[in-house]
Amino acid sequence: MDLTALKSLTLLYVEDDALIRQNAIEYLSRYCDHLYEAGDGEEALQKYREETPDIIITDIQMPKIDGLEFASKVRQHDKKTPIIITTAYTDTEYLLRAVELQLIKYIIKPITADKMQEALHLALESLGDDYETLVALDNRTRYDTLNQTLFIHDTPIKLTHNELLFFDFLIKNRERTITYQEIEHLIWAYEGMSMDALRSLVRGLRKKLEGDFIENLSGVGYRLRIV
Repeated sequence: MDLTALKSLTLLYVEDDALIRQNAIEYLSRYCDHLYEAGDGEEALQKYREETPDIIITDIQMPKIDGLEFASKVRQHDKKTPIIITTAYTDTEYLLRAVELQLIKYIIKPITADKMQEALHLALESLGDDYETLVALDNRTRYDTLNQTLFIHDTPIKLTHNELLFFDFLIKNRERTITYQEIEHLIWAYEGMSMDALRSLVRGLRKKLEGDFIENLSGVGYRLRIV
């Protein structure tokens, strides 16, 4: 089952049993680079508000706020984020409450690799095309390739025409280094490129990104660093 799309997404795992949580995080780290964890529903709600994860996996029976109440609070203003519930119980009351919350999957413990993979696959499907067009540079910085828009903490960041050309090209070629020749052809095809102009462009873009995402390879060009 292909779960490679999880690499660029953020996931919040909520479980009050420390050993179960540790084992789950270790397993999920094989697929997802941006993981957050919480030991109860109250902490989970705080993590959700701070990090706005793409996918949530939460246990039901937890102190302070149980998993279904946590999910209910999320659903008050977020109908889209996939939520997966894990539980050792099969009570009809829980199942009925879960249905109302539009959950992706209800996993009965013990959690096996097959159960988890199936749930994650359903979560990716529910996100539709969104995860294919959103590139996460870290837990707060994302780029929408479809609409060519940079977001920091879900706030769109205005880029100049040349900054957008350069950054979009970096994103689309993030597996390699883009050369000075390619940059010149992309932005300064007619007037020619000066290194001062290029450095000024990169300096302004780095400032807007608020992070060390653009790496220079001396004598070669630039490449994107994704945290």
